[in-house]
Parts: sequence; C-alpha cells; structure tokens
Amino acid sequence: MENILTIKDMTKIYGGVTALNHVNFHLNKGEILALVGENGAGKSTLMKTLSGAVIPDKGTIEIGGKTFTELTPAMSRELGIAIVYQELNLCPALKVYENIFLGSFIGKGGFVNKKEMRKQAEELLRENHIDIDIDAQVSSLTVAQMQLVEIVKAVSSDVKILILDEPTGTLTSKETELLFDLMRRLKQKGTSMIYISHRLHEVFEISDRVTILRDGNTISSHITKEIDEETLVQGMIGRELTKSYPERTHAIGETILRVEDLSGEKAAHVSFELHRGEVLGIGGLVGAGRTEMVRTLFGADMRLGGKIYLDGKEIAPRSPREGVREGISLVPEDRKGQGVVLGLPILNNICLSIYKKISKGPFVNRKKERNIAKREIEDLQIKTPNEMLLAGNLSGGNQQKVVLAKCLAAQSKVLILDEPTRGIDVGAKYEVYKLINELAAKGLGIIMVSSEMDELLGMSDAILVMCEGRQAGILQKEDFSQENLFKIETKYSNVSR
Repeated sequence: MENILTIKDMTKIYGGVTALNHVNFHLNKGEILALVGENGAGKSTLMKTLSGAVIPDKGTIEIGGKTFTELTPAMSRELGIAIVYQELNLCPALKVYENIFLGSFIGKGGFVNKKEMRKQAEELLRENHIDIDIDAQVSSLTVAQMQLVEIVKAVSSDVKILILDEPTGTLTSKETELLFDLMRRLKQKGTSMIYISHRLHEVFEISDRVTILRDGNTISSHITKEIDEETLVQGMIGRELTKSYPERTHAIGETILRVEDLSGEKAAHVSFELHRGEVLGIGGLVGAGRTEMVRTLFGADMRLGGKIYLDGKEIAPRSPREGVREGISLVPEDRKGQGVVLGLPILNNICLSIYKKISKGPFVNRKKERNIAKREIEDLQIKTPNEMLLAGNLSGGNQQKVVLAKCLAAQSKVLILDEPTRGIDVGAKYEVYKLINELAAKGLGIIMVSSEMDELLGMSDAILVMCEGRQAGILQKEDFSQENLFKIETKYSNVSR
C-alpha cells in the first residue's frame, strides 16, 4: 500500500513528563488505522503534532513527499489533515451551517453567501444520513448531535487524513453505525483515517490495522484481523487483565439520600433512595434526561419541584456551591469544560472547593493545602512529577482523577459520577472501578450515570432508567440482564439503541 504519512523519532516532554519517547508511526492511503493505548500513552499528543497544536522537541513528519520538523495549524490544513478532538470545538452561539463552514465561509468581496452555505450544509448532512436542522443553534443540540456536526465540519473540505479522537463517546449504537458508514465511504474515496478509541470492539469492527502506544513509546503494529483482544490489551497495559469489574464485598447500609418526585426543566417526577455503600446506576438512551436529572439534584440546574433528603434532613441546593456545602459532589461528563481548570496547577484544582475551610481571612494555610493535594494524588495514583504541574499537561484520565480528587477533598457524602470512564482506556477503567468500590466501602453513596450497558450491569447495585426525561423504572440486582435493561430503556420511546 502507498504510504501517505510517516512519523520518525517523535519526542515531546512537558514539564518533566515524557509524553512521546522516540515514537515511530506510519499511515497508508485509504487505510483506517486504530491508535490505542492507556491514558497518558501519548495518543493525543502525537495527533496534536499533526494538527499543528503541539511543537515536538525532536523528530520528523513526512507527508506529501515533504519532510517537516513541525507543523502549524495552517500548514496542517493545507496538507489535508483534519482532526476531530474528544472535546468539541464548536461555537455554541452560531447555527449548524455556520459551524460547518467556520473558518472557510463561502462568499465574494467580503460578503458571506449564506444561501450557498445553507445549501451545501444541507447536502453534506443528507449525504452523510444525518438528520439535524442546519438552522438550529448549536447550543440547542445534544452532545451527540454536536459530535456529528463536528465530524461533518471536518470532512467538508478536501481531507486526505482524518483523525478521530474518541468520536463515539456520546453516540448511540445507531449514531455510531452512521459514523462507521461515513468512514467506510471516505475510505473508498481514498481518505486515510486515524481512529483513537478505548472501545476495543469498535477497533476490531472498523480498523484495518492497529498501532499500540504505551508510556509514550511505540509498542507494536498489527493487521487488525490477525490480533485478538487479549493480546491487544496486554500490549496496551503491559500486563494481563483478568477481570473486567472488581468484586464488591462490603455491606450496603442505611438510606443516605431520599429523592421524592424531583423535577427540573428537562427531567421530571424522579423518586429513589440511595444507601451508604451503594452504587446506583443511572441508565437510558442518549437524550433521556440522565445528566439533567443529576444536575438538578446537585443544584447545577433549576429544581421545579420535589424534595431531597440527605441523612434525613431536607435540603434544597440552588447552585453547585450549595450542593457541595450540603454534602453532594458531581464529577461532570465534560471534565475540561466543567470539571478542571486547565491553566491552574493540580494543587489548586484539588483544593478549589475547600479554600474557605483551609483559610483564615485572606490567608490560605499552605501546609494544609499541600498535604491535602499530596494525599489525594497518592490515593488516586495521579501520574504527575509534583502537585504544581498544570492540569492541562495531564492526560485525560489523570485530569478525570483530579476532578474526582476535588470532590473527595470536600468530604462529600454523596458522589455523582457522570460518565466516569468516558474516554478512559480499558486498564484505567478497572482502576476507576476499584476506586468507586473503595469509596462505597467507606460509606459514601455513589450515583453513576453511564451509557455503557455492561458497565451499568457490572458496577451497579440497582439501576434507575430514564426515558424521555422521566423515570421509566428501577431494575434491582436480581433482575439484571441486558434484555431487561433494554426493555425499560425503550419502554416509552421508539428510539433504538
């Protein structure tokens, strides 16, 4: 096959952390190459060198018959490289068609031809079998719809190399299949793709070849059909993974949280009890109101009705600050937008919610601040040389741990985890599951929102299912099965998973 891209001896170091260590990598024309590895393996950094977002310390990029030591974003676009990041990069205030042509508006003499832009946007969506109103404001779309718009935006130009970083994290099975159909059509046209995913079944379904990174090093490359999942996982984590979900041996205690007829703007009439040491899963299709329900409970969204009792005391949090003060913490799905401040050190991120507790007037007790940060870093095994490293220099998985550390530092009684393993690799997932069990064993009540059916069944003690903004049912442990969960998920909806 014709080689379209070669990376040689690529090296990048951030503040003492080696993100890429003499990485070698190549991509063939018309090939779908899966790039896999644990969080911190170097996948995103490697792709950012191709987009021009990161300047490598060493190494070369060979593309289009030319060799470069670094790229700028403009050079990357001119070479036909487009990247769809895990975190969305759209303008919420603009319409769908405006986002699709953002940076490449159609027009003459300084005037934008909106009619032509709308026409071409409509054609692009129709060709890709995506049913989204081109005149809708992006802020009104679901996360899944935003992801599809991002992808259409990337392929709207003459793309030779398309990079997809965890593109299916918020998509349903139906939407994922639409994406795969699009990828197959692009492949037939000769477009090369790099597909980054922690969902290994997707890697085997869509890729031609797979390259494994670990700790910033290239481990190996394989024809996908010639490798099995066990070998792939061992290459990623450097050890054999024998279990998907850790066993939970502690007993479930008394009721810690009681919710009666909770209603918000996009979720209504939800009632349940949560016990100490219990993991309550929240399931449902994308758009079912899962996130909206837990945000209302936490105080991030307006509560329109219902009652909340924590340890027998009625509470009514009207903001995240009040939610934390009452003893509830939320680890949000969008960790970069809502969970972590990328420009602050890890230490400040961990202590953000407790500075009033560790301060006297305007003076922060620096000793307490450092001790708390170091304790959480050690307990959660956050990979960093020290607590002063900027959170933006951490891998996605370690950023997620920082958000969790912030919640634990606040000594919450109820911990809400919204898609806690989204974008996290198979090895790190197991570590997160162990941590959830350890927190439950300490008496915390855990609420876990997840789109992964296996994760819900493997980690939950009970599962509350949302459907079209309402509570569709609660599944108890003895009734757990994929069939029963699916039946409740689709009880009031014609949407298929």
